[in-house]
Amino acid sequence: MNALLPRHLSKFLSHAAHAAGATFLIAACAYPVSAAAQNSLKKPDEQAAPWPTRPVRILVGFPGGSTPDMSARTLAEPLSRALGQPVIVENRVGASGNIAADLVAKASDDHTLGVVINGNLTSAKQLYPKLPYDPAKDFTPISLLTTAPLMLVAPESLPDGLPFFKAAAQAGSRWNYGTVGNGSVGHLGMELIKSRAAGMAAVHVPYAGNPQVVTAMLGGQIQMALIPPGIALPHIRSGKLRAIGLAGGRSLLAPDVPPLAEAGLKNVNLEVWTALVGPASLSKTAQTRLAEAVPRIIRDPDTRQKLFAQGWQAVGTSPEGLTSRLKDETALLGDIIRTRGIKIE
Repeated sequence: MNALLPRHLSKFLSHAAHAAGATFLIAACAYPVSAAAQNSLKKPDEQAAPWPTRPVRILVGFPGGSTPDMSARTLAEPLSRALGQPVIVENRVGASGNIAADLVAKASDDHTLGVVINGNLTSAKQLYPKLPYDPAKDFTPISLLTTAPLMLVAPESLPDGLPFFKAAAQAGSRWNYGTVGNGSVGHLGMELIKSRAAGMAAVHVPYAGNPQVVTAMLGGQIQMALIPPGIALPHIRSGKLRAIGLAGGRSLLAPDVPPLAEAGLKNVNLEVWTALVGPASLSKTAQTRLAEAVPRIIRDPDTRQKLFAQGWQAVGTSPEGLTSRLKDETALLGDIIRTRGIKIE
């Protein structure tokens, strides 16, 4: 009996050790894992650094007080509150906004964004073979911010509706139309109208900006222009200019102005718009925060009202929504450029 005791004791101790080990493992699994331990188990792409860590810049390729500038500044204040960092708007004017767009495309600090217009991301590459950036590859789409229809406007002395287009056809190249520059959406839109209106041959005259276009129209140097309602309506209300129609459907921005389709011009659908983009190198963390914050801010009633007063309709799409818009409009404007033979030297 005494001889067997060590063996029994050995078995007892062995069973006890296994039981104790099992108890330890069960307790370890049941005990909450610390945040640090959880982070250590995450995949590398899940351990995202916080963003932003310093002020965020929004570059705008147009001067202070321009409609893209006002869109950017309207977004900046509430975005700053949402991100917990200052959001600073910087104007880098030149080349119809392409200088600022190029700076955004080449930014590598993860804190530089841009408010751009149609042409920078759609028609620019098709108009400028040596454009220093690639709209399809060098940007991270974030959100379509605002849109506005284009309004065909003429001096008050000219007729409206179908009689206007008959008069334009009779005048031929003796009439001129003004835009903010070669290759602008207004330029491409007017060429689209000319392709739809039989006999219209008005000559293109570029100006530095829409205020200069309006001044030239009031002075009789040009007979028409395709401009945003926010710029045209004050002069229409004063009786100096006449609204011929909207390039697209009816708009709350100009509820009394009919679409050009009602004057017989079908398939003339163009808007001006602004969008927020980042460089292609923008971190996933920044993309996620911006994709959540920006549409919510733009759709906020207070922001919508401010933008409406500036002549914009608030949109606030997802990144996918902006990507779809870019694809469709690149095809549309590219077709106008090819069929009308538009080139920028």
